[in-house]
Amino acid sequence: MDFGFTDDQRDIQRTARDLLGERARPERVREHAESGRMDTELWRELCELGWPGIAISEEHGGGGLGLIELGILCEELGRSLAPVPFLPSAMAAAVIEHGGSPEQRGRWLPSLASGESIGALGTALDGTAEFVIGGADAQVIVLIEDDGSARVLAADEAEVSPLASIDPTRSAARVSAEDGGELLADGCAGLGRALVAVSSELVGVCDRALAMTVEYVKERKQFGVPVGAYQAVSHRCAQMLLETEKARSTAAFAAWTADSDPERLAEAAAMAKAAASDAGREVTASAIQAHGGIGFTWEADVHWLYKRAQVDAVLLGGAGRHRARLAEILADKVRASAAA
Repeated sequence: MDFGFTDDQRDIQRTARDLLGERARPERVREHAESGRMDTELWRELCELGWPGIAISEEHGGGGLGLIELGILCEELGRSLAPVPFLPSAMAAAVIEHGGSPEQRGRWLPSLASGESIGALGTALDGTAEFVIGGADAQVIVLIEDDGSARVLAADEAEVSPLASIDPTRSAARVSAEDGGELLADGCAGLGRALVAVSSELVGVCDRALAMTVEYVKERKQFGVPVGAYQAVSHRCAQMLLETEKARSTAAFAAWTADSDPERLAEAAAMAKAAASDAGREVTASAIQAHGGIGFTWEADVHWLYKRAQVDAVLLGGAGRHRARLAEILADKVRASAAA
């Protein structure tokens, strides 16, 4: 199995990295995070490029590409921490497209594909989702209950209460909607794709944290020697690389299954989210520690990566939940094989 990108996919990656490297510089991210607002100018530019609809079918105004291409954009946005609502909107669109009726897809997807509407996805209990990223900016909200049922509703049909989040680069809200909205035909159908999107973003966060750390320990000297030359520091960087690549490979496999072997998506998505959640927490924490005293200061940019990782790690369930889910899936396969 070859996980190498095609020429077109490499073009998407290169274009995204170049654009975000220019438009989402650390100082600009910091400016919007400290003011608690999204970067509307950058979001408008991304919408003009068709990013929000990259994985939505052409029938509904999207680009008609797959989850691999969506994952590329999520990873690059994770690297840059761009203060835009791309991830929550993409997750909501994935659940609607793969779990909604033709009428629901026709009603909600075109505006999500164009970026005219912003989406958000949250897990709810009895109609209330305590923490929904992007919820304060969203016009379209999807709520998935513990029993697997899901509803899509306009934001004005719910009680949306903005929340302060550890990650101020994106808005968050508590969403309560005991009634209203429309039930989706299959609430779990698009959940695996949403998990892959989050996992891909975490890969980008880890990759950026690793790169910043390696650059720092090469330059920072102690007793005239780069701190990266010390065994304890080099071993920590090696472990960061291991965690990052484990997350990258599982996310890539999950994205591939979504496009090529969807029957294995639930298993692959659980594996990817478990690996990415662990990596996000471990890699960004190690990055702060490797930066030494400066890593704990507000002026250092590495803490923004740590904060994004903490939120993404628990989004749609943490590592423990998805390892348990993976165990259930594999146990079901063993039982089915034994019965046959």
